[in-house]
Amino acid sequence: MEATVPDERPSAEGPATFREVFAQHEFRAVFAAGALSWVGDYVAKAAVTLLVYQQTRSVALSATAFAVSFLPWLLGGPLLAALAERYPYRRVMVACDLIRMALMVLIAIPNLPYQAVLVLIFAATLANPPSQAAKSALMPQMLSGDRLVVGLSLNSSVGQAAQIVGYVFGAAVAAIDPVVALLFNAATFGLSALLVRFGVRNRPAVTNPAQRSHLLRETREGFGIVFRTPVLRAIAVLVFSAMLFSIVPEGLAAAWANEESRGAVSAGTAQAAIMVANPIGFLLGGLLVSRLFGPARRLRLMRPLAVLAPLVLVPALLDPPPLVVALLAAACGFAVAGMLPMANGLFVQALPNGFRARAFGVMATGVQVIQGLAVLVTGVLAERFPIPVVVGVWSAAGVVLMAVAALRWPDRQTVDEAIAAASAANADPPSAPGSPAGDGTAVGTSDPHADDGHRRHAVT
Repeated sequence: MEATVPDERPSAEGPATFREVFAQHEFRAVFAAGALSWVGDYVAKAAVTLLVYQQTRSVALSATAFAVSFLPWLLGGPLLAALAERYPYRRVMVACDLIRMALMVLIAIPNLPYQAVLVLIFAATLANPPSQAAKSALMPQMLSGDRLVVGLSLNSSVGQAAQIVGYVFGAAVAAIDPVVALLFNAATFGLSALLVRFGVRNRPAVTNPAQRSHLLRETREGFGIVFRTPVLRAIAVLVFSAMLFSIVPEGLAAAWANEESRGAVSAGTAQAAIMVANPIGFLLGGLLVSRLFGPARRLRLMRPLAVLAPLVLVPALLDPPPLVVALLAAACGFAVAGMLPMANGLFVQALPNGFRARAFGVMATGVQVIQGLAVLVTGVLAERFPIPVVVGVWSAAGVVLMAVAALRWPDRQTVDEAIAAASAANADPPSAPGSPAGDGTAVGTSDPHADDGHRRHAVT
């Protein structure tokens, strides 16, 4: 194997700088490619929803066009992500970009029936899980030590920035001509493919044909590596818990703004403020915490920030004005982003190379399902109780959940042993189909360090 995950915990030295991270030419290529495709994706979401609405004048079908992009993760995210480990990561990323580019060009065909648009959008988003899994698994091969943590933070932050820019730009362009927005998205995928193809070094696949088993079995092993390893399981619980409450203000923004808007602030302005507040807070938190604090301090801050994230939403019980709600949502996003990169870095270091893409599929699918479930449940509760009460009580429960997760966090020796076990597995070439980690231990055994590396992928 040409590159391995660093075998040490983040040092107590000062944080890596942005200059050091961007000095790595492969990271620059992947970062730029990701930013382009993310912006294009959000532009396309705005365009497709408008395109379907213009054809059908149906709000439900327009919402379906937006929601269909989440289906691949829900229906087969881990299975699709497992495919990424069967082929070189660069090839997977380039192929997925080219497939999505071609499908976006087809969607842009004038007067295409909306049924065909929905089918093509679903087909295009099937490429998301393997592409993102390959990208996440590639990151530790490009960056090491604290540069990896800062790189992960930069990737998370640019994703949030792309969401803001893409939605605003996409809505503006789509209002003029949705076809232009769709062709713009196709162009971003083409440029992304070129950047990855010529900017990233080719590396062999982490598993060869002799090591492969049935794809379903490999997917099941991905679940095992995450939930049977104490450190990886602890990180997964922390991430899933954060997603369970941080999405709620954004998910209920439309109803909250229209029911609670008051004074000179219009309902539309209030809704927009609440919806963009969490991404803006996430953007600032990811950049500032990673840049201002060294690895040792970030490690100490991780659990307090995890508890703080739901805590700042509890004042919603007091029924504050929508703009104050937006500030609370931004503070929540800041706290979540502050703790995620460090947890992600630990996840990567504790994860054997051969399981990275599968672990990402498990985590990303879990995040999607939990976010959707949180919005669904709180939405149902808000039909019977005032929204401020629902959000405040839901967040108070989140404080308890995060406090329990923080208290049950593995001790330092357990974390160090998990990282050492993953490092030892990465140092040996894989030797058997059931043991891609190369340490002779099949997934699902009682080895406490068999599944330590997942959390980085949940947020990249």
